[in-house]
Amino acid sequence: MKYRRAPRSLTGALESLADDLAPQTLLGDVQRAWPAVVGGPIMEQAEPTAERGGVVTVSCSASVWAQELDLMAPQIIQRLNAALPTGGVSRLRCITTGR
Repeated sequence: MKYRRAPRSLTGALESLADDLAPQTLLGDVQRAWPAVVGGPIMEQAEPTAERGGVVTVSCSASVWAQELDLMAPQIIQRLNAALPTGGVSRLRCITTGR
């Protein structure tokens, strides 16, 4: 029986497993890319929650955030589509849910 000399990190195996288990849908792709695309402050106040026909619904904590994201939508869509494997986001629908 062989023994390893030192423990190895599980990070690589867990990241691979997470990728395999993640839903392979446009919404899943958007949710994975969202933090890197929008950054921390927006990520804390808004999250993609639904998708239908390329229209991604973003739930915002307040109407001010929904309005701000509506104004930023063209830039966010461009960055999202660049970050996604197949693109596909045609519009953001920003709603207030008070999450």
